[in-house]
Amino acid sequence: MAIMKWNKQSKRRVRQIKQKVIGFLFACTVIFMAGYSINESYSSSNGAHSEALTLEKEQAFIQLILPVSQTMYEIYGIRPSVSIAQAILESDWGESELAAKYNNLYGRKTSDINNAILMETSEFTDGEWVIISDYFKVYSDVTESIEDHAKLMVEGTDWNPELYHPVIEAQTYQEASQALQQSGYATDPDYPQKLVEIIERYELYKYDVPR
Repeated sequence: MAIMKWNKQSKRRVRQIKQKVIGFLFACTVIFMAGYSINESYSSSNGAHSEALTLEKEQAFIQLILPVSQTMYEIYGIRPSVSIAQAILESDWGESELAAKYNNLYGRKTSDINNAILMETSEFTDGEWVIISDYFKVYSDVTESIEDHAKLMVEGTDWNPELYHPVIEAQTYQEASQALQQSGYATDPDYPQKLVEIIERYELYKYDVPR
């Protein structure tokens, strides 16, 4: 009888322990899933926050150079959409070393080494990308860089003053982007496509109207 009583009590105790263990495991599972959900939400929220900050920085850069680009359009006929897209592409949103330290938004080179910085750059030559060193212009501010870019489109180079006139005379931003490539502004064969993609993604074409 004593043994049977012990067995009954033991079984009852075991059942109680099992129930507590199951309850504990269930609680742990709930807590874990809640924590996982919170972490996922945090990661998602953090990613969205980071994306929002990036978009905010991009829009800030566009708004920074927009007024000068619009003025250059009124004076020289350089489309703001193309001018801004070039600045974005060439300077990596103003964060390249050339832009951040020397206010050169367009990768303008120069033979005047007294007002230049020697830097490495990538050039597409004979079907492949190569690294070269060259002298690049140094500007006091980004406004000076934008104005110099506009004057280049109008005045051209020493060997061809009308070199970039097709860019100004283009009827659309697509034609202007293509004209830059054909005029030899950049060696990248995908340069026109990259400009058009930037213009359309950020709707820069809406600035190609007189103020």
